[in-house]
Amino acid sequence: MKYVQNWLIEMEFAPVLAKYLSMTMMILFIGLICIMANFISKKVVIRLITHFVTNSKFPRASMVLKRRVFDKLSHIVPAIIIYYFATTLPDYQMIIEKAAVTYIIVVGLMVFQALLTTVNDIYQTYEISKTKPIKGYIQVVNIIVLTLGGLLVISNLMGESPLILLSGIGALSAVLMLVFKDSLLGLVAGIQLAANDMVRVGDWIEMPKYGADGNIIDISLNTVMVQNFDKTITSVPSYALISDSFINWRGMESSGGRRIKRSILLDTSSISFCSGTMLEKCKQIHYLTDYVTHKEREISEYNTRFEMYEENKVNGRSLTNIGMFRVYIQNYLKSHPGINQDMTLLVRQLPPSEHGLPIEIYAFTKDIRWEAHESIQSDIFDHLLAVASEFELKVFQNPTGNDLKSLLGDTISKPVRYRSVG
Repeated sequence: MKYVQNWLIEMEFAPVLAKYLSMTMMILFIGLICIMANFISKKVVIRLITHFVTNSKFPRASMVLKRRVFDKLSHIVPAIIIYYFATTLPDYQMIIEKAAVTYIIVVGLMVFQALLTTVNDIYQTYEISKTKPIKGYIQVVNIIVLTLGGLLVISNLMGESPLILLSGIGALSAVLMLVFKDSLLGLVAGIQLAANDMVRVGDWIEMPKYGADGNIIDISLNTVMVQNFDKTITSVPSYALISDSFINWRGMESSGGRRIKRSILLDTSSISFCSGTMLEKCKQIHYLTDYVTHKEREISEYNTRFEMYEENKVNGRSLTNIGMFRVYIQNYLKSHPGINQDMTLLVRQLPPSEHGLPIEIYAFTKDIRWEAHESIQSDIFDHLLAVASEFELKVFQNPTGNDLKSLLGDTISKPVRYRSVG
């Protein structure tokens, strides 16, 4: 720059003007070199690297290109050139060098962050990532590196050693604990979740406190992302999975059966002993033929042995329509192709209430998929609600307006006529 400045002075430029002109020319020259270096690195070097990575034998290597690691790394080249030419501007050398070093540190942090993200992307391609996610640990490393990078930037701008700043962190430990409280809790929670295998990506969890009811799509340092069945996304703090209770349906999915637990409410006024006609009718039902024949013989022998008389059924044992219906349901479910016969299968009575007598079905479907499970369950109850009348049983429901209208009959339909007197 001094040579250019002297040349301008020889060209009869004023010394001050020659100084600023030479400085401007040097800045333009450095800028031109930076532009050329950036162009060469992006259009030549990065293209060669991209071609090599794309044609490599490692298919996961292309994930480095997805995160643009080399593109970010190319930004360091102009900063190095500016730092090297800072000596040509002695009046601003210190400012230029500090600015260039700061830029290099920032770019380095961006490159390191992109590398960490790439490592997580590659790890997620393996099956173990569902049971042992590392995203939380990568975020911890990222926070540590960003903190150290911030200290390097501050120490570079202040012109002091980073050790001086590190020595002051001890006094700020309480403040740092407060600032990074969620991150520290999330780190501890992540370790416990992974060690105890409490949740995995893809698990169906239910956490009413946070409105979460769906599949886990991401586990990070601070949050667990749950996609609900209505396609909304719920963010649950990681440490909440340790401190609060939640339901994980993974056990159901791995067991090979999905539970049916639903009741049919029967009108208690329709419960009665089976008549001879009812018994003959039940014998014609495939699932009850053997049962009715066996029970008739057993009851007859019992009543004869203990001198019970059939004139009054209260004095002996008799079959009831509610019992027949319960046995029918039991045998129907045992022969149903959609019910898992290796798991619990119960048909039981629950305590009667003002809504009638509940007959509860407790069974498991073979297909754990939601759509298939609901279809099998609906088919079963469609059938049972339709056949209840065959056992002279009535399904209970609260009276509707049509029921009241039928009960009152003509009282509502016919208008009241008044005779006039006088």
